[in-house]
Formats: sequence, structure tokens, C-alpha cells
Amino acid sequence: MTPDRAAGLAESRRALADGEVTSRALVERTLARIEAAQPTLNAFRIVRAEAALAEADAADRELAAGARRPLLGVPVAVKDDMDVAGEPTAFGCRGDFPPVAEDGEAVRRLRAAGAVIVGKTNTCELGQWPFTEGPAFGDTRNPWHTGHTPGGSSGGAASAVAAGLVPAALGSDGAGSVRIPASWTHLIGIKPQRGRISTWPHGESFQGITVNGTLARTVGDAALLLDAASGNHDRDPHRPPALTVADAVGRDPGRLRVALSLKPPFTAVPARLHPQIRARIVQLADRLASLGHDVEEADPPYGQIGLTFLPRATVGIAERAREAPDPALLDPRTRGAARMGRLLGGAPLRAARRAEAVLHRRIGRFFASYDVILAPTTAAPPPRIGALYRLGGLATDRAMIAACPYAWPWNVLGWPGVNVPAGFVDGGLPVGAQLLGPAGSEPRLVSVAAQLERELRWHELWPPAPAVDFPAGSV
Repeated sequence: MTPDRAAGLAESRRALADGEVTSRALVERTLARIEAAQPTLNAFRIVRAEAALAEADAADRELAAGARRPLLGVPVAVKDDMDVAGEPTAFGCRGDFPPVAEDGEAVRRLRAAGAVIVGKTNTCELGQWPFTEGPAFGDTRNPWHTGHTPGGSSGGAASAVAAGLVPAALGSDGAGSVRIPASWTHLIGIKPQRGRISTWPHGESFQGITVNGTLARTVGDAALLLDAASGNHDRDPHRPPALTVADAVGRDPGRLRVALSLKPPFTAVPARLHPQIRARIVQLADRLASLGHDVEEADPPYGQIGLTFLPRATVGIAERAREAPDPALLDPRTRGAARMGRLLGGAPLRAARRAEAVLHRRIGRFFASYDVILAPTTAAPPPRIGALYRLGGLATDRAMIAACPYAWPWNVLGWPGVNVPAGFVDGGLPVGAQLLGPAGSEPRLVSVAAQLERELRWHELWPPAPAVDFPAGSV
């Protein structure tokens, strides 16, 4: 393990169990990397240095006594929309947020697995946008090219993992907010089935479209973190049948029917797939065919699925905006979306929720013919810092939809998807592809992703050292 970059989850766990390293040493190295990178990447909103070292010492005592847990002593990060006891949960907002009293369920389960929570990563305000910038914390930057965004809203988590500050991190995904930053930072990003990882104390985060997911450099590490964080609070409304995902990493997926879907779902704003991204996705499809899978172009029958997304998303923003200590400090675009949510919170929301069952049946029939969908994760490479942040409300929506039209339908459906690296476009900017499946298909998706990883070895590539040091507070 080199001190300048984190080893993966599995490798860290093995080294700890074998006595090659202590948790304190791992956490000290992690904190040193975070401190060194913060002026450039600005990945963290909160760093829990003292608390993390105390947790590491406790883990070392357990390890010395022979205890073994899935992530005992391993440092990880979580996104700043997740409750960590004793820390505020500002969710990208300005204002004086009080510390919370209890861990959220996902964090509680990570602790039960033995993980050391080193900090909370930056996210855009209420997780609304595919960039991670804001007056509350500044600009979070992409380690592959610090002039560009790592994406959002789990941009801090993606930046931290891609740069090797931490081995893996939890994020959340309400319209692609794990998969989009994973694609723009050359990572694995797993958006699991709704309810797989609890979002408690928000039983239905953003009216059920948002789930918690994982970001890591390898499929195995992303699946390991997913298994460690999975499970439900007693009052969770969504409780899918339990399954183990990490076991699928080395499993042969068999010969699968793969639908290559390049057409964006219908949106009110035109979206055009960047030709270089199209070429990278087609190359992945060809690789899947060379591995023995049957691949053909086919698009799911999405129909007017976008009409069901808007009420759920804006009502969710209105609900979260009410938690802000000073609503006047919220971005004008947030206040506008919250107003829209208050208008759509009655009959339109009920109709949108009812439509989900219809969509499940219609799109579910597509999986009678295909096992997996391969699609772009985004239509465009990562934008430059400030390119979307400085836009007004309507212009932001138009730019966001044009760049990221592919991910959000799976949030309406609540089904799993996995981003895998698809290569690079001009300027050395990473792009990604989604593997999408029906309810409960995480093991199959992970198995296919791992099969591609063994062939393409994408995890062996690291971003260059940043050439320019940007002030963390600039926007």
C-alpha cells in the first residue's frame, strides 16, 4: 500500500486482518491525503479527524483480540446528505445546521461492519444538479482535470475516491447522482434497488426516487461496500428481499441478451449523444459480444416517463427545503423548484406515484427479451467548473437535461444500475456506461461489470497529479 493513494476496501481489509497495517495508520494516511488535496479538489465538507482516529484505535483493539467484521478498521467516507451522529447534515446548503443526535441507518450499518467514517463529502444544494459547486463550500473539482466538475450530486465522494483519498464512499442517486459522477471520474458507481440501502430517517427520500449507493475503483469494492451498508430500518417502507452482491463478482454471468440503447428517453429538451461517447459505448458493446453475449440495438419503451419524475423530484425538494435553518440562504433555483413542488404535491404527485406500477409492467416486459441494458450514463463529458452553476433556473434545467438524459428513468422505476468506465474523450475526460436491469438484478449487473473489468483493467489507471492549485472557496 502506497501512502499517497488509498488501497481498495478488500485489500485494506486483508492487510488489517493479517496484521500488516493498523487501522490508525490507515486513517492517519487517509487524513493526510485529504488535507493535502482539500485546497485543490475540495472533496470534503466535514473531516472527522479526531473522531476517526478514536474509532481506528477501537478497531485496532478489536483486531488485536481476534475480532473480524466485514470492514473492521477500514476508512470510508459518506455524502453530506447522510446523518452522522455529532455532525451537521447540511446537504450542500448554507446556514447553521445543528449536529444530529443519531446515525442514519446506512451509516449505522457501516459502523456495525466496522468501518471508520473519516468525513462527509461535498454535494450540491439538496442534490439537485450534476455538478458539485455552491456558496456553502466552493467548487469540488475533478481529479482527472481540475478545470472540470466531477459531476453531482455525489461529486465530493467521486472526487475523493477517484483521487485515492479514500478507498470507497457512499453516495446517493436521485437522477443519476451516483452514476453520473462515477462516469465522469472513471469509477464504478452502483445504484441499487430502492430500499436495498436504507435512506432512513427519510423513509422515502425525494418521494422514493433517491436511493443510497456506492462508489469505488473496482467492482468488488463497490459490491463489498454495498453489502456492508445494505439493510433496513424497522420503519422503512421499501424492504426488498435480502441478497449478497459481492459473491457475484467472480461469477460467470453466462450468455446474456444485451440491449444496446443509445436513444435518450423523451424529454422536453433535445439531447444529443456526444459522438465520442457513442463510440466508447459501442466499443463496450463489441467487447460484450466478444465475451459471448448476444448484443443488439433496442430501446426500452419509456414513453412519457418524464411526466412522473417532475412531481416526485420537486415535491422532494420542497420537503427538504423546509429543513433548512434559513430558507433565504437557499439558491434561487432551489426556491423555485420548491414552489413548483408545493403546486404539484396533490393530484399530480398521486398520479405520478400510481404510474410507477404501469411503467414497471410495460418496461418489465422488455426484460422478457433482454437480460441487461447497456446505455450511456451521460450524453456529454464533464463540463467545466462554473459552466452550469452560473446559469438561471430554466437554463440550468435545459443544460442538465441535455448533458444527462439517460440516468433518471431508473430512479422512477427504483431498479438497479451500475456505471462502469467507458474510456476517455478529447482532453482526457472520463465517460461511462450504464448496465441496467429489472428489480433485484444487482448480482447479474455486478457479474457482467466484473467480467468487463477483468478484460479492460480500468482500475489500473489513475488521474494525474493536479497541475494547478485552485482556491477551495472559489465558485
